[in-house]
Amino acid sequence: MDMTETQRFCGRTFTGEELRLIAQVVGDCAGISRLEIAHTVCELLDWKRPGGGLKARECRDFLEMLEFQAMLKLPGKKYTGEITARRIREVVADGKTPYSALTGDISMFAPVCLERVENRSQRELFKQLVGRYHYLGYAMPYGARLQYLAYVERPRREVVGCIQYSSPAWRMKVRDQWIGWDDATRGLCLQHVVNNSRLLVVADIRNLASTILSRSLKQLCRDWPNRYGVTPLLVETLVDKKRFHGGCYRAANFLVLGETAGRGRMDRQWKRQGESVKTVMVYPLVKNAARRLAAGR
Repeated sequence: MDMTETQRFCGRTFTGEELRLIAQVVGDCAGISRLEIAHTVCELLDWKRPGGGLKARECRDFLEMLEFQAMLKLPGKKYTGEITARRIREVVADGKTPYSALTGDISMFAPVCLERVENRSQRELFKQLVGRYHYLGYAMPYGARLQYLAYVERPRREVVGCIQYSSPAWRMKVRDQWIGWDDATRGLCLQHVVNNSRLLVVADIRNLASTILSRSLKQLCRDWPNRYGVTPLLVETLVDKKRFHGGCYRAANFLVLGETAGRGRMDRQWKRQGESVKTVMVYPLVKNAARRLAAGR
């Protein structure tokens, strides 16, 4: 992807000239926040809502998408307090209260439909579900992201789960060895890897997790290029081996590559070695995914 090609985002097509202008603005305004840059870009390109307000939120997402494609470099995000993203975790009173009372086999409720999270009410519902029922809670993912709510239509329309895809881990030894990456090639091709960072079911329906996973993988292949202009070649996920076997991923033909060192992204002084070991699994979305990623194309 280069600055001569057009980009489409949130219903607007940006010309190569506009993309070069955006890159120039980002370069000239390195000392201000991402939101301030987004406001500046919106004003220059007259990117507004029907009521006249600037589309600053959408513009900030667009800028992060361009950074994800290595077309520009944004200033670092500004944090107050802890350096990790604010995590939302809502504790259920008895620890067992279910969101959905539906039980049985998936055949009783099929088809399962996925809706991409796009508006405020969907975002709040996604945050509530993940914050309450996922053991990691909810935290705004870094970089690119797509979130989905899963519904069944029988016996009534009801949310039964959710799933999130986001930017991949920068470095993961077993993944990088499996692909055959050196640092330079990884930096060139990492944008073609997507991380399944959350998967949650909130109904006691057999095979629901694997169904949501398989449906979302198909939808991801359409939605990720439409949103970010990048074709995903590989999906990765990390499974906490102390809690889960990863059965739904194994059923969906994910490959087990090995384990992480258990340090986490922020442990740069190697103080947490082995504390949180995860099983690394991947799913190739195309034939010869590893070969294509290793070759840099």
